[in-house]
Amino acid sequence: MNVGKLVRMNRIFSHSSGRLCSVAVDHFIGYGHGLPDGLRRLQPTLAAIVAGRPDAVTMHKGIAASAWVPYAGRLPMILQSTTARPDESAREQVATPEDAVRLGADGFAVAAFVRGATEAQHLRVVADCVREAVRFEMPVICHIYPRDKENKISFAPEDIAWAVRCALEVGVDVVKTPYCGDVRAYGQIVADCPAPVVAAGGPKADTLPAALRMMAEVVQSGARGATIGRNVWGFTQITAAVEAFKAVIHDGKSAEEAARTAGLC
Repeated sequence: MNVGKLVRMNRIFSHSSGRLCSVAVDHFIGYGHGLPDGLRRLQPTLAAIVAGRPDAVTMHKGIAASAWVPYAGRLPMILQSTTARPDESAREQVATPEDAVRLGADGFAVAAFVRGATEAQHLRVVADCVREAVRFEMPVICHIYPRDKENKISFAPEDIAWAVRCALEVGVDVVKTPYCGDVRAYGQIVADCPAPVVAAGGPKADTLPAALRMMAEVVQSGARGATIGRNVWGFTQITAAVEAFKAVIHDGKSAEEAARTAGLC
């Protein structure tokens, strides 16, 4: 790994725990019609997220150029390059590694969906991004999701293991993939991957403590942390949610301890 990429990776994984607690405000197109409140009111949402001091924030380039200005250089930013849905009703690359450099990003995210007829096409796009990112020593973080026969996200351990291996084989630096709901199975997936594996924050939980309990299992599995979206900005106490997830991911606290630490109970 060249020093340029190492600098950026060390900024993203800067916490002494060696794990990542990041927040994503990307992928609005994946939520169907309309916008969730947390993404609709983006500027106050970003202010609340930054107040919680996550390790990084992932966003699309238009948001980086327009809404990230007050926080530029204060936290690592990861540029999301893909706009897509699992059912293939949307799938486009809207940013490049060069865009990431120009916007001052510390990482470049690309999303892919595997299993199904278009699996190889998705992986080709990821491989192309990896090839281009090498020119700029820009780390590539692959948000990779396996699909079931109905083109919905699969949480089966064997499908997630397949997705992780696919991302690894096209050369990404970090793999972000769903948690399968089984500590032991996810631990094996993590152990089998020489690149860092971080969990996706998952579907919106009914309660924040439920989301924190899932994250405690992710940490127990040996994963290198998580990137969380709707289970942060989907709750009203956004800053406290970030702080609670940090307590679980970085400090190894239980969901209940983390909620108390963040003043949520």
